[in-house]
Amino acid sequence: MQESGITSPDGPAGGGEVEVTLVTMVFETGGDEDAAGRLLGVLAKYVVVSRQQPGCRNIDLCQSVTTPGRYVVIEKWESPEAQRAHFDSPDMVEMARSCQGLLARKPDIDLLEGLSAHDLR
Repeated sequence: MQESGITSPDGPAGGGEVEVTLVTMVFETGGDEDAAGRLLGVLAKYVVVSRQQPGCRNIDLCQSVTTPGRYVVIEKWESPEAQRAHFDSPDMVEMARSCQGLLARKPDIDLLEGLSAHDLR
């Protein structure tokens, strides 16, 4: 896995490189309202608990406005090591087990590299 470098004026010592590992996870229930409600509870708990993990910068839970039963979790980690440790954690395993029987397909998990317009010179 790669980590993405995002330059931030608010970084260490007032400037410089801030390394952030970005992960997205997309979950779909196929429009089943009962499954969507139960999945929302599972993911909300996961997000709250995971925000306390070492190296977590932020985790957001989003719901699609265009596709019923689609939820996206967006995670930002301080390093690839922190992200990997979290993916091996009991919290992640519990969330994955709790999703069984609720999803229309396996989650789409992606590791992203952050880009901004000034980086594309």
